[in-house]
Amino acid sequence: MKINLEIQRFNPETDREPTFQSYEVDAEPTDRLLDVLMRVKRFKDGTLAFRKSCAHGVCGSDAMRINGKDRLACKTLVRDVADSEGAKVRIEPLRYFPVVRDLVVDQNTFFDKYRSVKPFLINEEPVKEKERIQSQEERDAFDDATNCILCCSCYSACPVPGGNPDFLGPAAIAQAFRFLEDSRDRGFRDRLSALDNPNGVWACQNHFECTRACPRGIKITKHINHTKRRIKSFQEGEG
Repeated sequence: MKINLEIQRFNPETDREPTFQSYEVDAEPTDRLLDVLMRVKRFKDGTLAFRKSCAHGVCGSDAMRINGKDRLACKTLVRDVADSEGAKVRIEPLRYFPVVRDLVVDQNTFFDKYRSVKPFLINEEPVKEKERIQSQEERDAFDDATNCILCCSCYSACPVPGGNPDFLGPAAIAQAFRFLEDSRDRGFRDRLSALDNPNGVWACQNHFECTRACPRGIKITKHINHTKRRIKSFQEGEG
């Protein structure tokens, strides 16, 4: 069938405002949207810019807004967003990021926030043997959060940065949770300044949009609320 991709185009070096350009393309319902975008770039318009890499939902490169929802183009089938001949599919870049060109955004702010929570194991205690052993139950406590691919979909889906651009963001907090719940980690106090402030965990308003948008099915809102409770317990314990 034929579908119409309405793609936001913007080159900050030459354009004053973003515009939408329409491309009519042939597509099967089972085609991935990434394949359709590649068809446009290869055969219709080589100037179209977007990110891609593994094409298997692992790298997170091709996150974008498709019909108003944050998705990975490689995990979105045509039938998920176009149900009839001539259907229109609107494609936009992720929200809250400066546009480098078309669907490519500058993610530096996102990764600055991510690094602020120290997303790595902190433990200076001597290792008794060759490694720090965990039980399966201890691993299960944070296993869900290890699936994050840093695609930024949760950040773009969240309504909070629209009114508070300094909000730490769902991905960063979920990664903080991943290490805070790791039985081997000793970095709670090291991460507290990034998390326990008006732009940290307390800025989350429980919209659950991050959880809905996550292509890996991570329970992000749940992990944010768990982190809130842990910080509150710590504060009450100190008091």
